Amino acid sequence: MSGIPGLPARRAALQMLDAVMRRGETLEQAEGAATRKLHTSEDKALARAIVSEALRWLTDLDALIDSETKKRLPDDAKPRSVLRLMLAQALRLGTPPHAVIATGLPLLSGGPRRLAHGVFSTVVKQEPTLPAMPTLPERAAERWGGRADEIAAGLADPPELDLRLKDAAQTDKQAVAMGGVSLAPGHLRLPRGTRIEELPGFTEGDWWVQDLAAQIPASLLGKGEGKHALDLCAAPGGKTMQLAAAGWKVTALDLSKRRLGLLKENLKRTGLKASPVRADALTWEPKHQFDAILLDAPCTATGTCRRHPDVLHRIGGRQIAEMIELQSALIERASGWLKPGGVLVYAVCSLEAEEGEDQAEKVALERSPITSAELPGDLAPTDQGWLRIHPGILNEEGGMDGFFIARWSKP
Repeated sequence: MSGIPGLPARRAALQMLDAVMRRGETLEQAEGAATRKLHTSEDKALARAIVSEALRWLTDLDALIDSETKKRLPDDAKPRSVLRLMLAQALRLGTPPHAVIATGLPLLSGGPRRLAHGVFSTVVKQEPTLPAMPTLPERAAERWGGRADEIAAGLADPPELDLRLKDAAQTDKQAVAMGGVSLAPGHLRLPRGTRIEELPGFTEGDWWVQDLAAQIPASLLGKGEGKHALDLCAAPGGKTMQLAAAGWKVTALDLSKRRLGLLKENLKRTGLKASPVRADALTWEPKHQFDAILLDAPCTATGTCRRHPDVLHRIGGRQIAEMIELQSALIERASGWLKPGGVLVYAVCSLEAEEGEDQAEKVALERSPITSAELPGDLAPTDQGWLRIHPGILNEEGGMDGFFIARWSKP
């Protein structure tokens, strides 16, 4: 059976789905081991696409499965997992049913195989359509309250490719050359599926991959003019490169050796300068104070759910509580490293108020309100001068990740 074309990719997708749903791993953690034996980048991309669509539409796929079973399959039952992947292919990726069956049923044996065959065939014969937007898992919908439907609207499709240009003055020229659209100076959006290494300017270091929302925090610090900035939790380096390109002398601190290695590679490719430091921000002591500090803090990353749909199912109260404690400690330390008149920007790619608004309320610095003129598109700050965005915002233009961002100055 291992000789069936396409079967290894489906087996890898099943392994990833199992790692996320049963062991609580991230897709990134699961992907390396699951795709190790796949020989082509196309097979790896297919496995990732299958499991991503299954996770994005999981609640709706489960409803279809449950409609055709006399007794509800346990959430962690292998036949349910295989059916989730089979239906995701048929209903979201346009895979012909016969191909889905040929590559899905070999993942099971005996009675479970017959069950999966019967359920899949019955569902597909009814020619079902999924809703216009995914149904969120119950606990996520409860946490996000009145924003839930708007957030879900931004999850219907995987995101397009966002780039950050090293030279914002080249935005219009690069948009024409690369066939993209720009939603802000220095930003470029291309269709998903674009091969990054083949794009013009990659080798020359003219740009790097960075979601539009993730480009906002560094932009709120303005021009550096040779002043000193600290990028906390800096790797893989998108914000560090933004700051360096804006004229800041950047100290880029991160604890992860592997991720800091990626930051160094990105700096080398772009020709931008920064001072990488591997250290734990909770124990590290700087040699001097800074004019600006960007704290893109570790968080639950629920705002990245359109590109990382595993967070819809992995994150709950326990994970949020763990992040809150760490974020509070980092904010307190960063506040003490600012020069008088220095500016602190705090950002999290999280949709949880506990990691955003609730943290901002506790900061003992002077608020420096964000203004609409500093933001892309029709984005607007809150009454407190903070920014709260989610994946359903700018949806007609392709959307963006969810973030909370706030800014203060030190008296």
